[in-house]
Amino acid sequence: MKGFIQNLKNIWKVEELRKRILLTLGLILIYRLGSFIILPGVNFNQLAASQSEGGQNMLETLLSLFSGGGFTNASIMALGIMPYISASIIMQLLGMAVPAIQKMQNEGESGRKQINNWTRILTIIICTLQAPSYLALYVESKGAMPVDANTFWWIQTIIVLVAGSMFAVWLGERITDKGIGNGISLLITVGILASLPGAFIGEFSMAAAEGNLIKIILEIVIFMTVVLATILIVQGVRKVPLNTAKRIVGARAVQQGARNYLPIKVNASGVMPIIFAQAIMTVPMMLFANSGEDGGFIARNFGDIFGFWYNFVLGILIIVFTYFYTAIMINPRKIADDLKRSGAFIPGVRPGEETAHYIDSLVSRITLPGSIFLAIIAIIPAIANKAGVSAGFAMFFGGTSLLIMVGVVLDTLQQIESYLLNRHMDSLMEGTKVRGRRTQGETSGM
Repeated sequence: MKGFIQNLKNIWKVEELRKRILLTLGLILIYRLGSFIILPGVNFNQLAASQSEGGQNMLETLLSLFSGGGFTNASIMALGIMPYISASIIMQLLGMAVPAIQKMQNEGESGRKQINNWTRILTIIICTLQAPSYLALYVESKGAMPVDANTFWWIQTIIVLVAGSMFAVWLGERITDKGIGNGISLLITVGILASLPGAFIGEFSMAAAEGNLIKIILEIVIFMTVVLATILIVQGVRKVPLNTAKRIVGARAVQQGARNYLPIKVNASGVMPIIFAQAIMTVPMMLFANSGEDGGFIARNFGDIFGFWYNFVLGILIIVFTYFYTAIMINPRKIADDLKRSGAFIPGVRPGEETAHYIDSLVSRITLPGSIFLAIIAIIPAIANKAGVSAGFAMFFGGTSLLIMVGVVLDTLQQIESYLLNRHMDSLMEGTKVRGRRTQGETSGM
């Protein structure tokens, strides 16, 4: 505990880091306040009554989790960040098939700005399509629509929903540029964490009512174990040894030979396969959400996110998408060409084509256990629910929510650590006469 307090003091001492953290917390607070501002004219009391009567299906629960409750509150940020995530995924997929986007991806900073602009435009289009569906399928179905909901009300409410989602995107981009961590991911994480205290309190109250507090302790231990395993896999890498040849120009060595390694992540695709798979699995849930028990096999088995068939198909899709997305992220031929140009090589493997085949086979072997682990993480909430954990608390035992939380927290901590490391390096340079830095008392006269 003493070390933790000392780390907080060290963080607070660094002025730039302190300002970035305060700005990040302020923007997150604005985002959270926005999730409680109800759309004009919507009957929130009716929404709350409908939810208390059990009128919220599994799809609504899932969407509410990622919006921090904004979806079920019918707030101005009900659509949240997910339209921007969908637009980003579409742009990544188009980068594989459209030569113009591939060219932009290879143009560096200018190309990245163009892609970001196109992503924002696509986000507005997606929001414009989702907003009427949200009002019709959720707000109107709960009986929360205003009595005088005319065409003008629909138009203004759609504009408010689009503006709220784009404002959330703007907040995320400001956090990325001026704050700490990846802003978009942080906002999603905050939305997920906002539901955790209520879910835990509900689970604790249920265990206390049953007189079984050992159950809650066991659940916490299992939850921490799953988090630990997730951290190990997220940070796990396969270190491929590399040798760098000595380069000699004239009579002297320009670059000494050295041994290094090429890091290949066990889970190179991150959380994207689960997002892809869940996006596909929501389609039958949306189409047959109101079919009830008479809706056939799909309505009965794919309308329950804790059901066997839903999780079985979800696991298969995650394994498939993990290979697919890893193929997008890692290009063995490009890696082999870069190694050849830099004079590096894998011991025992010829540079060029043979190196590309070696890296490709290695990535394929590593991806298999990584994909199976992602599939297991995705279905752990269903296992926890079948074991007696409440539906709200079981959602945090795995799936997209856990991976996003772990990944974002690790990334943010790494950025804070890098600031502290830079500050430590600066302190080591104090009192020295390094060019570009003056010691205390040194004048500028030269």
